[in-house]
Amino acid sequence: MAGEEITVAPSILSADFGALAEAAAGVARVTDWLHVDVMDGHFVPNLTIGPPVVASLRRHSTAFFDCHLMMTNPGDYLEAFSKAGADLATVHVEIGGTAELIAEMRGLGLHVGLALNPDTPFEAAAPYLAELDLLLVMTVFPGFGGQSFMEEVVPKVARARRALDEARSPARLEVDGGIDRVTAARTAVAGARVLVAGSAVFGSDDPAAEVVAIRRAAEAALAGAPPAAP
Repeated sequence: MAGEEITVAPSILSADFGALAEAAAGVARVTDWLHVDVMDGHFVPNLTIGPPVVASLRRHSTAFFDCHLMMTNPGDYLEAFSKAGADLATVHVEIGGTAELIAEMRGLGLHVGLALNPDTPFEAAAPYLAELDLLLVMTVFPGFGGQSFMEEVVPKVARARRALDEARSPARLEVDGGIDRVTAARTAVAGARVLVAGSAVFGSDDPAAEVVAIRRAAEAALAGAPPAAP
């Protein structure tokens, strides 16, 4: 609901892949979440990690693993991600078969997420709100980290917030793409409560301090105070 606390989910896509355990440990004291971007080279034009890396990272982290499956066929891998230690799996509404994927995730004991690309209308997700634990509104086109925030998506974030509140849905509303102190404030005011931040966190000299700064900027914006400077 709208009164939920702000959660910053650092995206390990922007961390050093040779030191993921250290990256996870570095932010563990300031957030319970890690965002894991899984790309298949088909749904998006990039390849990242799969279940074996998630399983390896799980041995070094007790964080809530928020796994964003940017895949054409996530149903073929949901069981593997569940066994590897994923807590939540988010699939894209654009690939279809949404009801079946939701049912499969529930059957595996996964928290259920559904993602919308920037050019996908909110209405594509509307039929599933009651079945979700998380709704992800992408604020960049998925595939690569470090992209610029798309301001034109903010009205869709606000639309999603209103719909979730009207439905009294317990689902968290997440944004991902170009999130820093300034855009965290903007999207929090629009209604997002889980903020995925990659480059802003792991590209900083002190990732943990940046997580705190992003969260405080969002909280200050919600409280009506000026957000922190970038």
